[in-house]
Amino acid sequence: MDMKLQNELIELHQHKRAILAANFYNLETLYGIMQAAKEENNPIILQLSESSLKYMRLEMAAKMAYQAIADFDVEAWVHLDHGANIDLVQKCLDTGFQSVMIDASEKPFDENIKITAEVVKRAQSYGANVEAELGYVAKLNQSQGKTGFTQPKEAKQFVDATGINALAVAVGTAHGFYKEEPKIEIDLLDEINHTVNIPLVLHGCSGVPDLSLQQAIARGVTKINLATEIKNTFMKQLKHELNNSDEIDLRIVFPKATACVVELIRKKIKTING
Repeated sequence: MDMKLQNELIELHQHKRAILAANFYNLETLYGIMQAAKEENNPIILQLSESSLKYMRLEMAAKMAYQAIADFDVEAWVHLDHGANIDLVQKCLDTGFQSVMIDASEKPFDENIKITAEVVKRAQSYGANVEAELGYVAKLNQSQGKTGFTQPKEAKQFVDATGINALAVAVGTAHGFYKEEPKIEIDLLDEINHTVNIPLVLHGCSGVPDLSLQQAIARGVTKINLATEIKNTFMKQLKHELNNSDEIDLRIVFPKATACVVELIRKKIKTING
């Protein structure tokens, strides 16, 4: 891997372009993501959440990702998604993650700064990219009706005080699926972008219209996160196969669900690339 992720993000940000960051949950979803990136000849970020690390075990999941990157010969980086505490971030850094997210966004502003600055300090010796979040982006099972948009002045204060490489912003998206079409606050996003001038990250992109994603990219969003839609695509096809066949060989059934993940990721990459 020739380029550090933070340098890749800076270059993309300067050219108003973005990269897809896709969560994987097992071997099949990992291979689906990497196959799509290979076919599109496009770099990609492989993301692992805390729950996925518990499910697959940290070292096993990391080794799977590194091996897939080598096997598919795709430029890619492994990223911790929504790291809840410094201990988990440290374990991921020690395991070779090239990028980590510390999410202390639900804590008071000053505490978020303190925790995030400590992560930035620790990540420096590893040469790792650090992402943090400011504002309220509803997580799974949290209310999507609550608002807490990222404010430009606070964003600048936060970025200056922590030294992060990328900022995840709250501008109208939420994790999981939407009950109605999400509305991204484009003007707010534009103001944040001009105020902080670092790569911005958009979480909760499952179900966000293609045009909205492209408008966000034109206003500083450099990393597009995709998770729920990947799980849903895989499981819907798997359920269809199981309900319409007596086949018990998972080596025959699973690849059909993986193929749907390939198709989804290819479409997202094309959307992001405009």
